Amino acid sequence: MPNARDWLFIALGLVSVGYLWVWFSGKGRAPGFPSLLELGIGFITNFFDTLGIGSFAPTTALFKFLKLVPDEKIPGTLNVGHTPPTILEAFLFIAIVQVDMLTLVSLIGAAILGAWFGAGIVAGWSRRGVQIGMGIALLTAAFLFVMTNLNLMPGGGQSLILQNWKLAVGIAGSLFLGALMTLGIGLYGPCMILISLLGMDPKAAFPIMMGSCAFLMPVASARFIRMESYSPRASLGLGLGGLPGVLIAALIVKSLSLTAVRWLVVVVVVYAAITMIRSARMERQQKQAAAA
Repeated sequence: MPNARDWLFIALGLVSVGYLWVWFSGKGRAPGFPSLLELGIGFITNFFDTLGIGSFAPTTALFKFLKLVPDEKIPGTLNVGHTPPTILEAFLFIAIVQVDMLTLVSLIGAAILGAWFGAGIVAGWSRRGVQIGMGIALLTAAFLFVMTNLNLMPGGGQSLILQNWKLAVGIAGSLFLGALMTLGIGLYGPCMILISLLGMDPKAAFPIMMGSCAFLMPVASARFIRMESYSPRASLGLGLGGLPGVLIAALIVKSLSLTAVRWLVVVVVVYAAITMIRSARMERQQKQAAAA
């Protein structure tokens, strides 16, 4: 008979099938095969995501710098495109790190609920609203990278389970983080802080984070696809390029000194944040001038 973990894997499989059906039917069809650049971005960002860097902030910075995706469609593109590699990561980390199933399922469920409401709000935002929101999200991500490099992140404990009030706090925190995820704030750094503050082993963040994303991102993606608030070709590039990146990082490289990479990401992400906010300011000035 299947145990609780087996049922979680079955649920992941069903969600994967549903996500693919939504993506490649109707509004989900991508016009043409992605470029080598789009595939390369998917490979690199998901390779480092598997090792703990995160994929949303670096991808946003690259999209902005290379002008590959319109600003207002970046949140949707991130969620739609990074879903397949994230589902693969979830299968791997849930199998490797044996987090208590009630804790795992509760935090994943809360993140899904938060993403559903968050995606509905973000997908309907104006271009300027997305620019300001993503600028703030990128600065938040840069701050978390700096905290990690300076060893200022909470140390955590050794537990792989949350109980009583800690479980309630974990659920509330995951609900909030799931909503922020749809805007482009990656789950890794905030999830690691939440888990560590609640006394769990920092390693527990990986199956919780990957599992949450693997369920919430298809849910959020369905709303972005339905509202056509994403770039189909760029999303396909992230998905196809990201799968081998995950496998190489998880099964071959496994660990890597990432301090220098994080500092580089901080520089790139801060640059992208400034350009996002600057673009929002310029658009406002142009609208005011046109109205005058």
